[in-house]
Amino acid sequence: MGIAAAPQLIRVAIYKRPEVVHPEPKITQVVLGSAVFEEGHAMQVERIDRLHSGISAIQRTLQKIDRLRLPAASRRDVETILVRQITKEIDRVLPSQAGHGRRTATAALMIGRAVGLTADALHSLKLAAYLHDIGLLMLPPRFTENTAFLEPDAYVAIQNHCRIGAALLEPYAFLQEAAILVAYHHERWDGTGYPYGIRGPFIPLGARILSVADAYDAIQVPEATDSTLRDLIASRILHVAAGTQFDPTIVAALTSCLDHRNTDDYRSGV
Repeated sequence: MGIAAAPQLIRVAIYKRPEVVHPEPKITQVVLGSAVFEEGHAMQVERIDRLHSGISAIQRTLQKIDRLRLPAASRRDVETILVRQITKEIDRVLPSQAGHGRRTATAALMIGRAVGLTADALHSLKLAAYLHDIGLLMLPPRFTENTAFLEPDAYVAIQNHCRIGAALLEPYAFLQEAAILVAYHHERWDGTGYPYGIRGPFIPLGARILSVADAYDAIQVPEATDSTLRDLIASRILHVAAGTQFDPTIVAALTSCLDHRNTDDYRSGV
């Protein structure tokens, strides 16, 4: 965006604390480069030209995908291919977690199939998994370049990446369901998660699946010398957190899936 350019506008979904499993987001319009949140609070986000350069390119790509008019089956395939290309830009900006979105999508789809999600729900889950960390790109780079020690304001900002990401995705019709999953994927089964503190079955099922898949891939086990051992340890860590951080039925579904498949296939991502 040039210095003299007019401010670009985007629609932002402000996800209120839900009273049902699938709440309707309230929509507003803000100047790109700041995000306004519920209950009158605002978190200042820097001008877009000071943020990660890939955001504008990602938005243009999402607009093109949103305008596609294809039969349902073909549309899902094309959306998957093009959104997966967007994950490469996320990997470029966040190299420390390169491939995380694709691996999270693989784990999420395993769980989704095991619990009987429909084809449409699986597709939305896959897109949400690919893009669940896109909100990090809307934060000032200093918040994501060094996470070894975070000041309180940086920690709060990073906690908001869920709803910032959802706000970025919600304007595109093909991502509206995925945006809901992105908004709630850091909620906890016991209600102590963020950004809203909802609990149990009030968290959308797809978000509960995404939470487990995200954590499963993110767990690091430096002492593990091979992927099989690492995945076994990660699975056991999830079991310890089942019933507090995670929906225990989702953790059990993932474990069952892992017992019946080659985890090397998982590591390659979908």
